[in-house]
Parts: sequence; structure tokens; C-alpha cells
Amino acid sequence: MAVLVKDRELQYWQQKGEFANLNGHSIFYIDEGSQELPAILLIHGFPTSSWDWEPIWEGLRQEYRVVCLDMLGFGFSDKPNHRNYSIHKQADVVESLVKSLKLNEFFVLAHDYGDTVAQELLARQNEGSGVGQWLSCCFLNGGLFPETHRALITQKILLSPLGAFANKLAGRAQFDKSFSKVFATDTKPTDKALSQFWELINANNGKHIFHNLITYMNDRIEHRERWVSALQKSIVPLALINGSVDPISGKHMVARYKELNCRLDYISELEQVGHYPQVEAPKDVLDHFLTFITQPRPTALESKY
Repeated sequence: MAVLVKDRELQYWQQKGEFANLNGHSIFYIDEGSQELPAILLIHGFPTSSWDWEPIWEGLRQEYRVVCLDMLGFGFSDKPNHRNYSIHKQADVVESLVKSLKLNEFFVLAHDYGDTVAQELLARQNEGSGVGQWLSCCFLNGGLFPETHRALITQKILLSPLGAFANKLAGRAQFDKSFSKVFATDTKPTDKALSQFWELINANNGKHIFHNLITYMNDRIEHRERWVSALQKSIVPLALINGSVDPISGKHMVARYKELNCRLDYISELEQVGHYPQVEAPKDVLDHFLTFITQPRPTALESKY
């Protein structure tokens, strides 16, 4: 069922997609491109949605079948008001979509919250229990390691017992200020972009669940060993495309990634980019990602970096 939004670009984005009943919830997704083309699965971050991928969408679509979704609680998808959202359940939703679309082999590109979902899915790939066969995975800025994730003050408050109360008081002005902080100085979002992000957050009365979705930060701590191990023991090539000046998961996260000897087959550090590389520097992200997925695949589990 269509979700009402005022912005015409968001309306067009919604018209590109469909809604599927996955695990008992209405989930929005877009699937464009011939089934004969190699497929790419995109997994978005918090607190936004699949709209994050719009700046690189057409570039990917030229030679690939491209699939994205709004995870439960995000964008146009259902947003139940409860506090038991979990990364594992989001991974289940993603796998249900993969199964329903009969994606047998595909590349994965993830960002932020989506990185953590991808880590759980990667762990399943390593175990041989995952749905579909991953060809590779590329991570944009995200909290791959809880010890390097520098949460914003607003995130910490939302996670606290005061989260529900603080969420009710928060408005557009506060969102604009805190959200803009994670972008680089020269790539701040425009007022129009902020309006679009805000409208998607509020779609389906979504703002009321901010403090529920933020519990993923606890998941990262609880399942750290499993999700870090997934990176270290990955059976598929892994890449990082990272905005270095991101205050949450910038170059300090990359340093920790290397320190922990996680598998790394390709890396690009974007020196003047913040937390949203695909929005701030879409051409760079597109070029590096396509270079990564078209390079010869390694025959042995070795890190190049």
C-alpha cells in the first residue's frame, strides 16, 4: 500500500518500487534490471532509508540488476511501535526478500546500520546457512566495531531510559543540526535534502520509534565477537569505502579494521568526505565500488592491504 509523501522526488522513488509481505510486515523494495544481469543488493543505514542510494542508483543500473529495501522501521516500510527491533530480525527480513526475488548470486553494498546487518548476514554466509550466494561485500562508513563507534549525544539519549521522552520533544531543527554534523564541511546536506530525509523518517508516523530502532547499539556490543569474526573469516572478498572525516566511523574505524586483521581486498579512503559517502561523493563511491566488483576475484583467502 502506498505511503503518502509530499516531495515529488520521493513519490517517484516510491513508484519505482513495490511492497511485499515479509515476515508478517509490509516491506518496501525496488528491484530494477533484467534477471540476466549480475545483481547488487543495497542495505541502507540509520535513521534513513533506501533513498540514500538514489545518488548512485542510475550509475549502478547501467550494467546491473539493483535491489534495495527499506528495512523494518524505516522509510516506506512498516514501523511497529515496539522496542524489540534487532539486527538479527532485520537480517531475516533481508534474507526473506532475497529468497522471494530468487537472487542466487549477488554483490552487497552496505552503509551504517546496514553494515551491522551485513555482518550478521556475512556470518551466515561463512556458516553455510545464508540465503543466496554472496559474491563480495563492500562497507561504507559504519560501526563495524562497538569500541570505535563514536555515538552522537542524541543517539546516547535516545538509547537511555529517557529515550521515549526525548524523542517526543525532538523536532526538525534538532534533526537538521545533529544529522548535518556527520557530513564533511564542504558536503553538508542542502535544506531540500534535509527535508526529504525528515519526510521519510516521519512517514508512517515513524519518528515515534527512533528510540526503539537505536537499540542496535546494544546488539553491536552483545554480538561483537560473532560480527568481528565474520570480517576476519570472510569467505568472500571485502572492501571499505570510507569517508575519513566522519566523526562517528571515519579513519579511526579503518585503522581498527586493519588492526584486527579483518579481510580486506579493496580500500578507498575519501579524505574530504563524512559519514554518507554515497550522498556526499556519489561519483567516487560509484567508481570505487564498480572497480572493486569487477576486479579479478582472489583464489585464496588473503588480504591485499
